[in-house]
Amino acid sequence: MLKTHGLAPNRRAIVTPLIAIALCGLFAAAWWLLPHPIVIIAACLAPLAIYGVLKLPFIIILSFVIFSFCRIHEAFPFLNPLRIPQLLALSALFALGWHIVVTGKIRPFWDDTFNWVGLFFFLVFTGLFFATSRDIAITAFKDSYIKIIIMTFAIAWLTRTPKDFLLSLYLLTLSGAAVAGVALWNKVNGIGLVEGTRVTVGRELGSILGDPNDLALVLMFPISFAISLMLNKGLGLIARLVGAISTIALFSAVIATQSRGGLLGVMAVFGLFAYRRITNKFIFFGAGAVVAMALFVMAGISGRASGGAAESGVDASAMGRIWAWQAAWGMALANPFSGVGLKNFFSNYYFYSPHWDGLNHAVHSTWFGVLAETGILGIIVFVIMVVQLIRDAIKTTDDGIQCKAPAAIQAASEANLAAILGIVVSGTFLTQGFTWPIYVVASLIIAMKFWQRENLK
Repeated sequence: MLKTHGLAPNRRAIVTPLIAIALCGLFAAAWWLLPHPIVIIAACLAPLAIYGVLKLPFIIILSFVIFSFCRIHEAFPFLNPLRIPQLLALSALFALGWHIVVTGKIRPFWDDTFNWVGLFFFLVFTGLFFATSRDIAITAFKDSYIKIIIMTFAIAWLTRTPKDFLLSLYLLTLSGAAVAGVALWNKVNGIGLVEGTRVTVGRELGSILGDPNDLALVLMFPISFAISLMLNKGLGLIARLVGAISTIALFSAVIATQSRGGLLGVMAVFGLFAYRRITNKFIFFGAGAVVAMALFVMAGISGRASGGAAESGVDASAMGRIWAWQAAWGMALANPFSGVGLKNFFSNYYFYSPHWDGLNHAVHSTWFGVLAETGILGIIVFVIMVVQLIRDAIKTTDDGIQCKAPAAIQAASEANLAAILGIVVSGTFLTQGFTWPIYVVASLIIAMKFWQRENLK
């Protein structure tokens, strides 16, 4: 899979000295501006840091995604001053460019599913020019979405071996478990609770994890990777132990958020793994119904201040979503080809909602969010992309088993399938159309397709 092109040695011979000269010039300028011993220390450590970045590009890029999505530096505030996401972003782009342009070790490839990812990206980009508030749309695009798209291709191109797929299982599982640990600590100690019962993380810092629904999304995504580690015997005892402990922590933390979308996503993930292992489907569906009701009670959703049993009829939380979805439909009808623009739903809520309570509201739905912000054309392309990903995930999972692929490949394939189904189901209540999960899974599914095409006969 890795190819070193004939020109690579010549490119290295030219580029490497240029980089060395540039670094020397940079440190000389730094010393001239700030003659401090820290500059000498940085100069000594720089070659080791650069070597590490170039030697482990997959870890660097996946770590950037994890910090950006899981907000590790906000869950553990002592990491904030280190500016880790920014450093990882620069390192990831440098490593990617180096191995594509200079060494030729990374061979970019194109897959049919990339057509739909690229087309949806194009629609989001062109929608910036027709957004009701261009400033909001452009800011969201350059601060977040453009990074997501770049890393979608980067992860797909860098995930090349069974070891890489196994590493993705571990890193995504452990990062989610770390956030889950903080969430459970906050729950036990009553820190940052919303409505008196719903757990959050980093609420005092203004973190996105300070919203229970966003926290549920971050916790739900890694659970498919944790369960896959736990259930696949071929990975060994340590992997199964890590998966089991992480699954318990993630599941408990999602329950503590009391998020209906998170609960639905977790049920979908567990349901897939159970469906593939329980032969008698009558038992599966019967037990599944009982477990679903038990989870609803366990989560304490009926006791929520909003959307709980204390509210008669259709609760206020549900009605708020219905009104938001009606507003999304109105935005799409008014702007069928472009929508109102990226991140513009909130600011347009007043103009399209059939009910105004004095506040703008979030859409709380992946599907209606995409519909509102990219229009009817956008949601069509998005749905086709998701369907294609599900088909690819099913095929790679089945092919991995039939061809007796390495345990890491089988585990990662099943985790990818569970993750995309969890995203689809939880998307009823969680907004994920322009956030990391679906794109990370897309890159891993596409990478899996490419690996199997090259290695399984």
